[in-house]
Amino acid sequence: MSSILAFYEEKISYYNNALTRLKPYATAVAALRMACFGGIAWGIYKWAVTHSSAWITTTLLLVVAFVILVRAAWRLNDRKGLLEKLLFINTNEQQVLQNKPNEFHNGEEFLSYGSIAGDLDVFGPGSLYLLLNRTTTGHGTKQLAGLLNAPPLNPTDIEDQQQAIRTLSTQRELGQLLTAYGLINGEKKGNMDDIGNWLQQPQAIHGNRFINIMRFLTPLYSTIFLFNWLITGSYGMLIPVILVNWGIIGMYTKRIQQQHLLLGKKEAILNQYATILSLFTKVETGNSVLLKKEKDKAAQAHHTVKKLSRLAAMFDQRLNLFINFFLNSFFMYDIQCLWALESWKQLNKEQFNEWIHSVGMIESLNSLATFAYNNPVYKYPTIHTDKLAITATQLAHPLIAAEGRVANDCSFGDNEKLVLVTGSNMSGKTTFLRTLGINLILAQCGAPVCATSFSFTPMVIRGSIRVSDSLQEQTSYFMAELKRLQLIIHFLQQQTVPVLILIDEILRGTNSEDKTYGSEQFIKKLIKYNCLTLFATHDLTLSRLEEELPKQVSNYCFESTIRNGELLFDYTLQRGVAKNKNASFLMEKMEII
Repeated sequence: MSSILAFYEEKISYYNNALTRLKPYATAVAALRMACFGGIAWGIYKWAVTHSSAWITTTLLLVVAFVILVRAAWRLNDRKGLLEKLLFINTNEQQVLQNKPNEFHNGEEFLSYGSIAGDLDVFGPGSLYLLLNRTTTGHGTKQLAGLLNAPPLNPTDIEDQQQAIRTLSTQRELGQLLTAYGLINGEKKGNMDDIGNWLQQPQAIHGNRFINIMRFLTPLYSTIFLFNWLITGSYGMLIPVILVNWGIIGMYTKRIQQQHLLLGKKEAILNQYATILSLFTKVETGNSVLLKKEKDKAAQAHHTVKKLSRLAAMFDQRLNLFINFFLNSFFMYDIQCLWALESWKQLNKEQFNEWIHSVGMIESLNSLATFAYNNPVYKYPTIHTDKLAITATQLAHPLIAAEGRVANDCSFGDNEKLVLVTGSNMSGKTTFLRTLGINLILAQCGAPVCATSFSFTPMVIRGSIRVSDSLQEQTSYFMAELKRLQLIIHFLQQQTVPVLILIDEILRGTNSEDKTYGSEQFIKKLIKYNCLTLFATHDLTLSRLEEELPKQVSNYCFESTIRNGELLFDYTLQRGVAKNKNASFLMEKMEII
């Protein structure tokens, strides 16, 4: 870990120094630009007074110098923006390694994806998504969320993801550039949705034979008559052409405005996607089939998406009143832009969504590759294809700081269908369920897991850990819990793939005898399905199921001890049934009883 921190500290120092070195250049260019502007104004004044050709020449040279300096200022500003984003990225990574919050989005809008997302803290503050997320585009954000919510189950897909993450994790310079350029042109909500809507709309003018003829004829006549006006001073022939141009534009004004509502101010977001695709053509794919596939898509797409960005920028020039009036009067500028855009749409409409999906895939892979790089002690898991099982050594929760987490060894499954975990309050039962679930998500996404070894059968995860009542739905806690359990059974009845069920203490809202009977019957029903269940409970009487259902049910526990008047937990998973109780001890200590 120290070498990883050193890498980020070195980068932070480098980018800080680079920004410091850039500042005097920017100041000098700004001063020279102001001097040129003053020189141009002085040159125009002197030419007006003296009519000397020397002043015309000097002024023109100053204009050229001014244009060069403006372009230099743009380049310096772009460079400054890139350096600032790279500095932010490395500072953020340093903070994450020091157990401070990640500055990227936490994905709380995806909590509606399902109850297991809330149970395992997949989305929202302090979540797995927040730990992993380095996406900058809407598609990247959704792609990563979709991957965590429904990770692949096919072993080949998981191994492809794993190889891609392994390979990309060694290319941090490229990975940081992908993030930095994405941040420079941050996507606004709805931007790509507008472009998607434009792609689905019928052509506004493309294919219209009259427009196709006139878009060539009127600019041709305008050019001829403009030269005639400059040479002869006669502009009479220009007026009919201008009237015809505006007449045609007037016929299609509504369509033009509708198209611009969807495409207006989209240059930056399209440039963001094009830049990410362009950068990804430089990735070293190694043995990764997935990286090669995405690289091939990027190579095919980046020039074409960049062209759409330029066309969108040209279309935005209609917002400049001077350009709008002049270019529409002589060249039907709006018509020319819209024709070019719709020509692009006709050629690339079918592939565009695939290209944009590729950007999302690139960003989600880069997020997971950053996680892999930041955690070199984590291990890539292996996959079981011949049995339903999870086996791990030194398994711990990746959202708990390294110095505060306790690792456990475990081996569940094969003939075993249900693991009953007993223990007192605060002993670590629920945390262990979440540890297993969240590491399985990471494993199926192809990422390394917080363990020294981890082998698993790909499984869908369902459970009931965090249940709440609902005033809006007039649902009590007890009924909300029953509905959650009902959903689990319905889900199992429809599934052909293996399922991991995580249950934490059911039927809290009923009497002990009823709770024990209901829990026993629920457990007996669960073991009939193609699932592996971890069932945490305080109800020690359920432990008799190990004798009643040998090899199918196993007892594990987390123990607490009382030493020198203090309650102590070691958070270590053990075989057997919990023996110690802490509720009455704590009540006495707190003088409740």
